[in-house]
Amino acid sequence: MADGAAGLTNMSALSGGGARTSAEAFTIVLTAIIVIGALETSLRWFEVPAYVLPTPSSVAAALWTEFPSIAPHLGYTLIELFSGFAIGAGIGLILAAVITQFPFAEKIIAPYILVLVTTPMLALVPLLILRFGFGFEPRIIAVALAAGPMVMINAATGFRRVDSAKIALARSYGASTLQIFWKIRAPMALPMILVGLMIGAIFGLLTAVGAEMVGGGFGLGNRLTTYSSMIDMPEFFAVILILSALGILIYSFFVLVGKKWASWEL
Repeated sequence: MADGAAGLTNMSALSGGGARTSAEAFTIVLTAIIVIGALETSLRWFEVPAYVLPTPSSVAAALWTEFPSIAPHLGYTLIELFSGFAIGAGIGLILAAVITQFPFAEKIIAPYILVLVTTPMLALVPLLILRFGFGFEPRIIAVALAAGPMVMINAATGFRRVDSAKIALARSYGASTLQIFWKIRAPMALPMILVGLMIGAIFGLLTAVGAEMVGGGFGLGNRLTTYSSMIDMPEFFAVILILSALGILIYSFFVLVGKKWASWEL
């Protein structure tokens, strides 16, 4: 990839390195203030009903007043996300290692991974609820099924993107297959592994919220369904704001890890 090109491995199209100077930081903050202020003014000027689109100030007020009641549901969603992501990512990494070391295994596993990637996990949630009830189990399973294939595909791609000369040199010195994997393949695959983990975490968050909207009495997705049914749009958008913040935190976390451990150029 050419220097400066947009891509997942360097993330330059999205981050651009962040605010490197105080002037850049001021410009970013000022732009946000102008956009929010213009939206607030427009909605008030045209007298748009709150049940259609609430003003940013009413959303902020709802977030402040309702957060104590939303916070437990945020905790439930995070439990589902972390548990399902840990399971799915762990299995995905193991499968990626297996199919890169044993090509025949890929022919067996690939069709099932393709089915998981192309099947909306929310379509399986009602079946999981019938089997496991309305607790955490069906949601955690759905998150794992959504995150695992993303991690596996990207990790397998990374494991294959190795310098064959380095592997040949290592073999000439008597390195075993396991040593080559841990000393050469895994370090060189780390950028793609982190990309897969980031995408898997974001997909997991979306799946967790969607599963909560399908069934169950807790979680941020349940709050979205409840507020929309009661036409409490400020509270509804307050939950949307929390979910957006979670997505940004996930992205920022993996960007920081990538810069430190995988030489992501931002």
